[in-house]
Amino acid sequence: MTFLPIHVFAASLALAAWPAAAERADREKEIVVGADHSTADDANRTIVFDGNVVVTQGTMRMTAIKVTVKEDAERHKIYVANGAPVTFRQKRDKVDEWVEGFAERAEFDDRNDVLKLFNRARVKSNQNEITGDFISYDMKREVAEVSGAPPGLTPPPSSRVKVIILPPKKAAEGEKAAAPLTLKPDAGTQ
Repeated sequence: MTFLPIHVFAASLALAAWPAAAERADREKEIVVGADHSTADDANRTIVFDGNVVVTQGTMRMTAIKVTVKEDAERHKIYVANGAPVTFRQKRDKVDEWVEGFAERAEFDDRNDVLKLFNRARVKSNQNEITGDFISYDMKREVAEVSGAPPGLTPPPSSRVKVIILPPKKAAEGEKAAAPLTLKPDAGTQ
């Protein structure tokens, strides 16, 4: 097999899940993939991990029912995880907080560094939370998009984006206040 295991996908899920920096030391740690079954198809440049898939790398842990990795001719990879739900959790860098995410399907394209979470997507950091039917995060531009439906589909009337932001606690005299959560809207949104 000529392509790498799913480490880019696993790390990207954790790193790109939210504009919060994940534990940087995790990138240098070994990746461990466990599954009930794996099939590698060299002719089609595809590997599939099936059944109780668990990927760990440092503080990052991702679970899914199935993970498919497809490599193109230029060695770029597209990773697709399916689950009920796909879950991930990773410690943030330099703080005692964790980022957690959930969705029925997660996709990562390493050519564009874009993570997409589909169907009942939710990302949580500390007590802040964002939910929608579709969450996309462009790691290069550091732009998150959340909508009630994936692009090209009209969201049902009851489908809405929800963001929960807790106000920062007031710091005691001489201490720094917690940094507020900032959302960077996409250039095309209001």
